[in-house]
Formats: sequence, C-alpha cells, structure tokens
Amino acid sequence: MSGRREEILDAALDIADEHGLDAVSMRALADRVGVTPMALYRHVKDKAALLDGMVGRLLAAVLPSEPPQEQTWEERLTALAHAFREMTQRHPWAAHLLFSRPAITPDAVRAVDVIYVALIEAGVPAPQVPRLERMISTFVIGFAASEASGRFAPGSLDPRGRRGRLPDSELPGHGTLAPWLDLPVDLTAEFEADLEDIRRLVNAAAGRTD
Repeated sequence: MSGRREEILDAALDIADEHGLDAVSMRALADRVGVTPMALYRHVKDKAALLDGMVGRLLAAVLPSEPPQEQTWEERLTALAHAFREMTQRHPWAAHLLFSRPAITPDAVRAVDVIYVALIEAGVPAPQVPRLERMISTFVIGFAASEASGRFAPGSLDPRGRRGRLPDSELPGHGTLAPWLDLPVDLTAEFEADLEDIRRLVNAAAGRTD
C-alpha cells in the first residue's frame, strides 16, 4: 500500500472516529487531506472501494506482521479474537462496517486465512473449515458490534431485562430467567467463555473430545 493511500485511509478512519461512519464521504475525505475529490480517485476509485480499504486498514492493525510460529492454533485464534475486540473498542463503528463488507482486500483475506490455517492445524476436515470460519468470524464480529452499540448493557438499560419484567404469561422464558437478566454482566468473562465453547466445537469437528 502506498504511503499516500495509507494517509487517505487513516484520514477516513479519523473522520469515522470523530463523527461516525455516515460522515465518511469522498468530499469530506478530500477536505480532510487537502485535495480535490477528483484527486482521491487515483488512490480510491469510489465510496465502495474506500470502505473496503478502511476494512483492510483496520484488519492490518490486528494482524501480526509474521504469525508467531511457536503459538498453537488455539492461541492464534484467541489472539486474533482479542485483537479484534480491542480494535472495535477503539473504533465502535468498525464492527458494523466489517459486518457489511466482503473480505476482498489483501489484509481482509489474510485475516480469513489465519483462521483457515488454525482450523486446518486443529485437524478440522477441509470441507468443514469454511463453515467454521464463517461461524467464528460471525461470532466475534457480532459480539463486538453488540458490545459497541450498547446492546449488552446491564440493568434498566438492557432491553432484555425490561422484557424480563413483563407478565410471565407473555414471556415464560424471561419470567424463569428474571433473577439473572438484570445482573451486571462481565462481558470479558462472557467473551472468554464463548471462546472456550468455540474451542470445544473446533475440537469436536476435528474428532477430539478434549
């Protein structure tokens, strides 16, 4: 990636951090970097390419330059999941962008390949690897998006908690779980527990029971 293109994409990330993803436009970006909108097209051909470039720039920040050879497949998957969650905590809008864009830039494809290689090394049969990659990616991005949007907020701000106070006859499951729905949630502990569940699922797909 050229230095000028990196500068343009970093400026787009700054606009999104300051004003939200909807504020990112070719004109706003041109103003930020001090060029005409037409001058941007030498580096980013249109808005879709800009968004794809932003995805790649975000993922470049969470991928190691060289995968640590001494790490196990579990450690690599866990490290990638943690790095992704930390990135979305810094850029709360990022998870929604990543959910909406296909993995087509080099860094986006490399992130998928890190998961592919980890699953192959875990012993998952090749036909099952793409499905499990989609499941893992969807979980990590979905968790990050929900956390960033406040969907997991505890107490009276939690829509699930409010529903739990409705009459039992309308929502029997919520009635049963009402004592737990409004408890403060340790999202880090929940994220770690979910990753452990994924590890067990990968091992099961590989034919192991550990």
